[in-house]
Amino acid sequence: MTLDPSTAERRALVTGATAGIGAAFARRLATDGWHLVLVARDAGRLTELADELGSRHGREVETLSADLSTDDGCDAVEQRLSSGSPVHLLVNNAGISLNKPFLRSTAEDEARLLRLNVHAVMRLTLAALRRMTERRDGAVINVSSVAGFGAVMPGSTYSASKAWVTNFSESVGQSARPFGVRVMALCPGYTRTEFHQRAGINMSKTPEWMWLKAEDVVDEALRDLGKGKLVSIPAWKYKVAVAGLRHAPRRLLQAVARDTRGRIGRDER
Repeated sequence: MTLDPSTAERRALVTGATAGIGAAFARRLATDGWHLVLVARDAGRLTELADELGSRHGREVETLSADLSTDDGCDAVEQRLSSGSPVHLLVNNAGISLNKPFLRSTAEDEARLLRLNVHAVMRLTLAALRRMTERRDGAVINVSSVAGFGAVMPGSTYSASKAWVTNFSESVGQSARPFGVRVMALCPGYTRTEFHQRAGINMSKTPEWMWLKAEDVVDEALRDLGKGKLVSIPAWKYKVAVAGLRHAPRRLLQAVARDTRGRIGRDER
């Protein structure tokens, strides 16, 4: 797959497009000349971003307001992927975490996390790949997390959901390659977005050096996609961290996790 839109009318669909990594993808792709389909729950913010990108870059920008934690929301985006102007790049960015340990959670909250972080990723990837493999052209980026390489958030099921996204993307990516289609898991570390604030997670004690910029994450993701990688881990410090998560003794990882992320749920009363 070429990432150069000059050879064709390239179109990308980005979920969770109004903030953070999703918005950074939308802005970078518009700058590079891609047409866009932007998906998020907040119709007002979608319209503002679409107007900004359309007027600045002169590209077509569609908007689709959808809650991907619901069947109706997934149905709407699946329909767009299955019909209309072809989508050459799907960025599954929408996702959530919960500011509560599993033992204090509810089945409803955990199910919503799984529907958005896992179920929606599976459904939209499948819908996109059906047309991409027929054309023998296209790519999918599923935004996962470094957290998926180990249980680094004690009591949280977020890491488990991201482990699924990474494993799923690697597996499907291998089967899609013979059709000229790429699937890649993007696994950033802590990134400056609205993600933690929306979840109500206090990150004030996280050292400044651990934070990444969303724009840098997107730049490295697109480079790695162009290289045909199945997994992209932006920034050398997180590449080292992932190597540690894969090979360090479990007891050491558990001790570090308690020190760095044991505060999940402590703000609850």
